[in-house]
Amino acid sequence: MEDRSEKDITGARFLEFNIGNEKYGVELLTVIEVISIPETTPLPNSPKYIKGIMNLRGQIITIVDLHTKLNIEPKEDQSQCATIIVKVNNVQVGVIVDSINKVVNVNPNDLSEIVTTTKNKNSKFINSIWKSPEDYLVFLLNFEKLLDLEEVATAA
Repeated sequence: MEDRSEKDITGARFLEFNIGNEKYGVELLTVIEVISIPETTPLPNSPKYIKGIMNLRGQIITIVDLHTKLNIEPKEDQSQCATIIVKVNNVQVGVIVDSINKVVNVNPNDLSEIVTTTKNKNSKFINSIWKSPEDYLVFLLNFEKLLDLEEVATAA
């Protein structure tokens, strides 16, 4: 019997995280790092989902609150909240999430498109859905569609 190591697994790797009661994922190749919720400087006249900007080792980064962007009620206890720093089209952005779960390997054959009957206003931000071995669904986000990069880049 052949022993398969992690590097033999084909497919993509995703960072799985929670927002509200739902599980989401982002392709690991776009993730730069995960940090605690930073102190931000608010920006006047910016969209509500832009929490502000922060200085991360000399680089100004826009921080986006995914609760506001996805219209999800934030949890009262934000002690487990984290900020995922992602790079989308050469723009670094921080996105606030409730908690980080794990890194998962996903076989492309295990991905499903979002079906018409389940579409809502946030569906356009979802690339696909993955059913985990533990039998829960993970919505794989498309940050290029989710974040108005022109607005985000202008904020920083």
